[in-house]
Amino acid sequence: MSERETYRTVAGRGEAAFEIRGSEFIGHVRPANTVEDAEAFVDEMNEAYDDATHNVPAYRVRVESGGPGGGYLLREYESDDGEPSGSSGKPALNVLQQRDVQNVVAVVTRYYGGTKLGVGGLARAYSRGVKEAVDDADVVEVRPQATFDVTVDYDDSGTVRGILESADCEVEAEYGERVSFAVTTDVDAAADLRDRLRSATSGRVEIEE
Repeated sequence: MSERETYRTVAGRGEAAFEIRGSEFIGHVRPANTVEDAEAFVDEMNEAYDDATHNVPAYRVRVESGGPGGGYLLREYESDDGEPSGSSGKPALNVLQQRDVQNVVAVVTRYYGGTKLGVGGLARAYSRGVKEAVDDADVVEVRPQATFDVTVDYDDSGTVRGILESADCEVEAEYGERVSFAVTTDVDAAADLRDRLRSATSGRVEIEE
């Protein structure tokens, strides 16, 4: 998986709630940029619904491959949290896979209502909890971002600022003995932008990636 690939994720938090044969189901999803983010959300839901019968988690998170070519691997996780094996965690994860969303975590909470639903009924219920929560959150496409710091003397700061303002990037400036710009832009545009800055200042700009 290339670090330059765009990917789909949820736009924010989403929630769904419904009842099936007396059991109450509550689905939650949210973005998670790291495995630690995902697991922290699972812990948050376990604490918020500590009186629930089950809190079933699933997540798909991009992690750096660590290989010489860079890029990302996809870390996937699910748990049945005490439900019959294969009845809940896997169906929840399957929805995230089918919707092709990454950097996302889901937790579906169940309050048992006294009637067993069977493995098939549970699979449909947990799938529904994730589907409706993802729909509530909405799905967006994300372009991977690159960040770097640019430092110049004041004589070149106007030139550099002009180039950055004309580019499709986010910039934060800091003025001290010299001028520093923290730049965030699309990965695909970063190398060209750095080359433009070096060329415009005859190499006087300092760039730290």
